[in-house]
Amino acid sequence: MKITKNNNHLTYCSNIHPGESWLEVFANLEKYVLNLKSRLSPTAPFGIGLRLADAAAKELLQNNNLAQFQAWLSQEDLYVFTLNGFPYGGFHRQIVKDQVYAPDWSTQERVDYTLNLVQILAALLPEGLDGGISTLPLSYKPWWQKDQATLETVQKKSCLNIASVVIEMIRICEETGKILHIDLEPEPDGLIENTSEVIDFYQNWLLPIGGNYLSERLNIEQSLAETKLLEHVRVCYDTCHFSVEYEEPQSVFARFQSAGIKIGKIQISAAIKVKIPTDIEKRSLIVERLRPFAESTYLHQVIERRSDGTLHHYPDLITALPHLEQSLAEEWRTHFHVPIFIHDYQILQSTQDDIATVLHLLQTNNACSHLEIETYTWDVLPSEMKIDLLTSIQREYEWVLKEFAAN
Repeated sequence: MKITKNNNHLTYCSNIHPGESWLEVFANLEKYVLNLKSRLSPTAPFGIGLRLADAAAKELLQNNNLAQFQAWLSQEDLYVFTLNGFPYGGFHRQIVKDQVYAPDWSTQERVDYTLNLVQILAALLPEGLDGGISTLPLSYKPWWQKDQATLETVQKKSCLNIASVVIEMIRICEETGKILHIDLEPEPDGLIENTSEVIDFYQNWLLPIGGNYLSERLNIEQSLAETKLLEHVRVCYDTCHFSVEYEEPQSVFARFQSAGIKIGKIQISAAIKVKIPTDIEKRSLIVERLRPFAESTYLHQVIERRSDGTLHHYPDLITALPHLEQSLAEEWRTHFHVPIFIHDYQILQSTQDDIATVLHLLQTNNACSHLEIETYTWDVLPSEMKIDLLTSIQREYEWVLKEFAAN
């Protein structure tokens, strides 16, 4: 849904609903999106942030499915402007953990999957809008960090594979005028996980290696090839992820803009944060309060900040908890997408303030026009935090709209 005169569009990501087949995806859209539109945007077009697993994407491209979906969108006054292409396969009701990064950008499977998403988005995207596909931050850092040679191979292959997808997006732009982009989504323990690593990847890998590939394939100058890469390869700024990295939104925006890197999508989500007291009994209470969040489906990376400002990483909350009572930390932040409309969870807090800061920045900084609410953890939240899903999604929209209007 369009929420400002500056052409900002707000949606929520359908990855919060289980379902890897197209029939399951469409059933969820009928069940939830139509209800949300009637509550939030009854007389104006309502946007969809569509998550398609590889299986669903292939099915949507078969027979007459895509044309039928287009007709349904038109009939219901709905539109699709962004896709989530991060999880390739199953994402609910099974152990996901680090397999959410597989296949990674060094593989042909990731290329083929993303090309299918490009084809789908090119067909669905309304005239006058650019369209983004969020995707993983290349790969999972712990898989490769002990083998520098293999890591460099993965980075190079990723650049070439991304550039091959860009060629298709360039062709679509030339033929239709539609600008599509893939949006790399940094997160803790991703191969690119923070602002510095994103900039390093662009400057030392993507632009020189991917630029050379485009230059040779399209017979254009290297400088033009790099310009096209910057247009079609952007960043998905997930507010939860950057908060867990203790990065200030103003600084991130400024550094990306200085480097010529565009933000293609802002995913609105909140992480858990907690100040760590010195008292051991109080620390024990925090451990017990955090324990229900140490669930078995997703990775919940933890980054602690110590009094000297240094950061220490834990790969998952379940492995971090035994260290909390003796930790040197003054604060923990945990990659667990909690409801954005709640700031305090008893002795825990959320990084909601960073979301408010981002929404405030967008009032004067036209860094990005695509906003997507992405609290995908409703199934695995502690029981006392679970309420009706439709109402929960509506409350998230209402919080964002109220916060946006207040700035």
